[in-house]
Amino acid sequence: MKPADRQRDTHWPAQLAEGLQAMAQPLDADRQALLLDYLNLLDKWNRVFNLTAVRDPAIMVRRQLLDSLSILPWVDAGPVLDVGSGAGLPGIPLAIARPELAFSLLDTNGKKTRFLQQAVAELGLANVEVLKTRVEALERPRHYALITSRAFATLADMVAGSRSLLAPGGRWLAMKGAAPVSEIGDLPVDLDATIVTLEVPGETGARHLAVIRDLANERR
Repeated sequence: MKPADRQRDTHWPAQLAEGLQAMAQPLDADRQALLLDYLNLLDKWNRVFNLTAVRDPAIMVRRQLLDSLSILPWVDAGPVLDVGSGAGLPGIPLAIARPELAFSLLDTNGKKTRFLQQAVAELGLANVEVLKTRVEALERPRHYALITSRAFATLADMVAGSRSLLAPGGRWLAMKGAAPVSEIGDLPVDLDATIVTLEVPGETGARHLAVIRDLANERR
């Protein structure tokens, strides 16, 4: 049985299509079908393994898919490292939407990386690899054009743990709820950070993106 055959909420396809239209992020029917297949797998596994706190089918499209895809305009280069990927958010939705870019999904939690491996296999995501390790232990110096995270850690901790992995001219894309103004104040002075307000259709809570550049790295 295909993931789409297990869909719990028949409103999901319309919610996704309408949300993408509102965000001015057009994706073809095949990409949208893959996104829904991923959501179905996440829903199925979440009932057993508690991968995410979001369990209400009525909000899963906007909280899991549209929220992840809200940073799509900034995902314009690869390879991409998704730190603390958890259940694959935002990494898997972004990898589905950007099949031409290579993605590494990194997490230390065994049940979550097992889910990620299963999702990558079932969805046929040839542009995605799963890494079960600490970000500080990953030995790929200056490799990633983008490093993403979704409520992973403080900005200072995220940067400290992954700074050696960022390629010259690369950027961190850190998704946050409230604007992380105080966290930006804790960053090293040779980093440049910008806060962007994100719009997610149907979401009333604050959503922000911190776009961070390593100025010292760019001068090397």
